[in-house]
Amino acid sequence: MKGTRTYHDYLTAIYILQDEGEVPIAARVAEYLGVSAPTVSQTLRRLQQKKLVTVDGDHILRLTSKGQEEAQTLIRRHRLLERWLTDILGLDWASADVEAQRLETSVSALVEERLDQHLGRPTTCPHGNPIPRKGAQRKPLLQPLPLFPPGSMVEVVRISELAEDMVDLLRYLEGVGLIPGAPVSIEEEREPGELLLTTPRGTFAVKETVARYIHAEKRMTS
Repeated sequence: MKGTRTYHDYLTAIYILQDEGEVPIAARVAEYLGVSAPTVSQTLRRLQQKKLVTVDGDHILRLTSKGQEEAQTLIRRHRLLERWLTDILGLDWASADVEAQRLETSVSALVEERLDQHLGRPTTCPHGNPIPRKGAQRKPLLQPLPLFPPGSMVEVVRISELAEDMVDLLRYLEGVGLIPGAPVSIEEEREPGELLLTTPRGTFAVKETVARYIHAEKRMTS
């Protein structure tokens, strides 16, 4: 693919915001990428010129079919690399994300295919987010933990992609066992602005601002 790393960051940011159910406007992209509004405006104009992005009357950013394809390719390679780095090389979540960002734009279509085959064609990254594939249908968004009532028994399904660049947060979630597949009990007792969560590794007080990145579904009890 052509373009600079900056262009790739913008394409994936718009894709991820759309996928997370957020409205991808320039201000939200700037916040997500940690750049200034003027920088966003300048780069978006270039992306429009390259016919990768359009802006509608409500200032909502939309990927063109070409932009969508580039973003999906980058995200697929990133998530496959994360699986390889964690499952095969044994890196922790945060380190794998950093290394995957460094490698994703250098992976060829041939290496991507062989890596995918070697890993057994995984459907998600280590954090539970889907690996984009041709013909795959978009799954409905799940419910973040703060929306479940106290006393709920749930199972973690994924960690929001919006938390992907929060290295300390990824390390914390992995450390306390808030990972895909983990059973979690949302306890009745709680402090304002916090959730008291019990995982197989213990009971932890987690701020709601953190818990909102953890998406889960209710556990079926026998």
